[in-house]
Amino acid sequence: MNAEMIKPLMDIGAALAPKILLAIVLLIVTRFVAKFAQSLSRQVLIKIEPTLQKFLLQMIGIVIWVVGGIAALNIVGIETTTLVAIVGAAGLAVGLALQSSLSHLAAGIMLISFRPFEVGDSIEGGGVSGTVDGIGLFSTAIVTADNTRIIVPNNNLVSGTLKNFTVMGTRRVELKVDIADRPLKSTIQSLLQIVEHHPKVLTTPKPTSQLMSLTQGERTIVALRPWCQAEDYDGVKGDLLISIKEYLS
Repeated sequence: MNAEMIKPLMDIGAALAPKILLAIVLLIVTRFVAKFAQSLSRQVLIKIEPTLQKFLLQMIGIVIWVVGGIAALNIVGIETTTLVAIVGAAGLAVGLALQSSLSHLAAGIMLISFRPFEVGDSIEGGGVSGTVDGIGLFSTAIVTADNTRIIVPNNNLVSGTLKNFTVMGTRRVELKVDIADRPLKSTIQSLLQIVEHHPKVLTTPKPTSQLMSLTQGERTIVALRPWCQAEDYDGVKGDLLISIKEYLS
């Protein structure tokens, strides 16, 4: 390679060297800025749920790095207008392709922010009933009564009706009993005594009873409504059904 060819390359290198050095410095500064911004944001977001906090901190870091990278390319002299347009178009295409996932992400952020339920709560939603085992940004894990772990997309929980059986602390058990042609008042009194004697039935609110219907065959339907702690619901209901069945037999 002769001197005439080397000289233009050296001129180009001499012109680019300061720009490249400045771009490198900018990227180093961007790294420190990203870490500082994440550290500062972590203090601001300290009360936010850890999963959501981690996601937001990652997004802050990504945004800062994108801005710093584009600025570094501009310093070197690389035209970034087209690059930004391409990245924007690619982002739009990815957004459309991941529309369903993004809706689950948005739903996850709502669930974590507004907390309609917590881990350990007994809920019904998205066609599933069970105990919440974990809440993620895209899905929620629910363990059913038969110990099956089901992953439910968050949007399914947000878009439909959601029941939380734990949040109120207590639940009312609804028992409908056919007492046939037995004497009404004395039978109801005996049934209430059975209910009240259960150790996990609450005394406040007090168990109540109500006549529901009289059928054409002179059969009488009575509703018994005791209260218990939410976590005792299934056990209390099962025990009372057995006791009532034994009494009526």
